[in-house]
Parts: sequence; structure tokens; C-alpha cells
Amino acid sequence: MKFRYSKLLAMALALLLAMTLGACGSMQRSWLWNAPDFSALAKRYGPAVVNVGVVRDLAPQRAGSAAPVQHGVQEDSLGSGFIVSEDGYILTNAHVVARGSQISVKLTDRREFKARLIGTDRVADVALLKIDARGLPTVRIGDPAIVDVGDWVLAIGSPFGFSNSATAGIISATRRILPGADYTPFLQTDVPVNPGNSGGPLFNRRGEVIGINSRIYSNSGGYQGLSFAIPIDAAMRIKEQLQARGSVTRGRLGMTVQEVNQALAESFHLSRPAGALVGFVERGAAADRSGVKSGDVILRVNQHDVIQSADALIFIADAVPGEEVALTVWRDRTALTLVVVPDRADASRPPTARPDLQAPLGLVVRPLLPQEQVLLRIDGGLLVQRLNAAALRAGVKAADVILAVNGRTVGTIQELAAEVGEGDGAVALLIQRGATRLFIPIETKKPTPRDAG
Repeated sequence: MKFRYSKLLAMALALLLAMTLGACGSMQRSWLWNAPDFSALAKRYGPAVVNVGVVRDLAPQRAGSAAPVQHGVQEDSLGSGFIVSEDGYILTNAHVVARGSQISVKLTDRREFKARLIGTDRVADVALLKIDARGLPTVRIGDPAIVDVGDWVLAIGSPFGFSNSATAGIISATRRILPGADYTPFLQTDVPVNPGNSGGPLFNRRGEVIGINSRIYSNSGGYQGLSFAIPIDAAMRIKEQLQARGSVTRGRLGMTVQEVNQALAESFHLSRPAGALVGFVERGAAADRSGVKSGDVILRVNQHDVIQSADALIFIADAVPGEEVALTVWRDRTALTLVVVPDRADASRPPTARPDLQAPLGLVVRPLLPQEQVLLRIDGGLLVQRLNAAALRAGVKAADVILAVNGRTVGTIQELAAEVGEGDGAVALLIQRGATRLFIPIETKKPTPRDAG
């Protein structure tokens, strides 16, 4: 009897396992069946994606250098681009064509053209090219503002020179701000993007371009799971300016801003940690003339809410110099509106000055505000706002306060740079973290954001 029951139990378990595996297989097959089919999109818009070849003249090396003297040496590189008008205007990245003495464009039908550089915007990493042709295939322009995290997207480009390669993935995040690119709210994806993909289009499922593939986050130089695209609406605004006059004009107020964290929000009696805290106002600049003060929190720029500090930089940079802009700021527990008239930013001066932010060691720091010094009961110090992977591995954290380097107190970015410069490959940081002080040794490493190629 026991044998019979054991046999029946084994048969029941086997049947249950088979049903479970069958259900899992069905779910997997269902997921595969429901995954987007990009074949029609690639066939329809692939011909509008081009290879961009660039020849760069290298500077001749001087006699007496370690390397042999070379003259007339040229360097070839390859990137991607896409046609935005049937008469031959092409968008790509500025870094793809930087220092190029000759630029060529190759279409999928094997036709090749010499390209003329209409203009570049190095701040946003956008370039506009022109080839002499008519009736060319073009892409459709979409709206990145309606993109959601999890949406499927497709990239087409020339990774490592393999032209018209298509790779797919999803949107991982929107409005992502990267170190050194404070005026571009990138689209973050997990689409495999490699050197040579730079300048190529990022499509949504409807076949519309929503971004220009521009950067990857990598220690190896190749794809490691994170890629970033410039939103196409920002790129098209730049394209119109480049096409009209060959350059880009941005607004500039002359101030620095920083994030509002929970502690700062509570100290300023804000309902939530949002906005852009003004840390420094340049004397005589537009912000100063309009009454903006250090300690103001910018909540809105015209009709745009400022959620993270970079939003304020982006909205102000997009403003037309000479035209009035309304800033809603929080001051003394009250919201008030200031009318500012942005100056024109030139290539040598960024849209918003950031004189004391980028630090050695892969850190982004700023001096403590007076109210923060009172709150922490310390004099001086540098607040860590952002950091790279090497600093994070060493034990540094965002919101740490750097008090000293190798035993010498630091209160400015210049003092920090000077002390790090005297170090021999490694330095010891005295950190205040809450009520605790500790020493952290750290080595200098290069930051990891890279152009996709």
C-alpha cells in the first residue's frame, strides 16, 4: 500500500513540475512574441543613417622628443550620423568631427560625398554637416518629452566601422545629467553602443528619432551596460541656429547653483528637496543686476519647474539673450518672482559660471555655505557633491565634507588642488561625515564617462 501511495505521489509531483515548466516556457515564448519587431523600422529608416569618416592632421612632433619626428601624419576615424532633410543636412556629434581636415559621408547605397561642416556646438556635442545631394532618405523627428522608462528603443550606427548595425534596448532613465555636461539632460539606455556609434540616431518604436547616441559609461572604452543619447528636441534647436548662422547663442546669468538635499530643504523650510540653490553670484552679471542673491533657491524658470539643479542651467541656457525671464525663487521662507535679462554666453564663458566645482580626484565639490558651517559647527570645508567610481571605492561618499588633505586644512578648490598636486600618487583626506571624522586614502583616477566614438 505504501509503495502504491509513493508511486502516485511521485507521478503527481512529476505532473506538477511539467505543468510549471510548461507555464514558464509559455511565458518566455509570450515575452519573445511580444518583444518589438524592429525589422520594418530598420528597413525603412536605415538608409537615412550614414557613416561619417574624418581625416585629422596630427601636429608634427618636435625634434628631440622621445618619438621619431613625423611630418604630415594623418589619423582616420569613423562615426555615425543621420539625414534630417532631403537636401543633405546631417546631424552628428561634435566630437566625431572635431579637428577634422576632411569629412566624408557614405550612404547605404555606397554613394560617397565630401561633407561641409556647417557648425558645431561643443557644449551640447552636436554638429551639422551638409552634402551636395537631393532627394535623400530622411528620418522622422519624435518627441523625447513623452518617452517613459522601460520604452523600447533602437540604435543604428557604425560600431567599430560595421556600418548600419542595429541594436535594441530600453530607456533606463530620462533627464540624466553627467559630469562635464551640465546643460544636456541625457536619455539613458541599455542599448549596446560602442565606438563608432556616436552621432547615430536613437529611434522609438514608432520609427521616430528621439536622440543622438553620444556617450557610454565605461572603464574599458567599450559598452558596459550604460549608454546616453542627446534628446533630439535640444539637438534640433541647435541645428536651426547652426543652419541659420553657423553658431549657437545661449543665455547666461553668471551664477553657480547646487542640488537641494533633504537637510538643506529642511534648513530653508522647503516642502521637499527640489530646486537649484544659488551658491555664488558673479558681480555685475545678469543675476546680480536682477537681484539674485546667494542662498536663493530657484523653483521655476518661466513656466518650467526646477526639480534638480541642472534644470535651472538648462532652462536659462535655452533662453534668448536680451529677453526677460521670470525666476521664481525661495528667499526667507517666501516665494518671490524676479525678472532677469540673460547675457549672451560665448565659447570662452559657459552659460552659467561654475568656477569652483570640478576638483581633482574625480570629485565635484563646493565650499560650505555659512548656514551649513553653523549647522555642522565647523569653519570652512568642501562639500562633496558628486564623485567617480574610484573615489567611491576608496570610501568617499556624497555629502562628505573634506576638512584637510595630508594634514593641511582646505577651504577652496584651489587649496585642494594644490595639496593634491604635492601628493605622491596618493593623498589622505580628513573627512567629516555626520558627527564622525575619519581619514581616507585615495589615488587619482580618470573619470569614466567617454564619448561613444
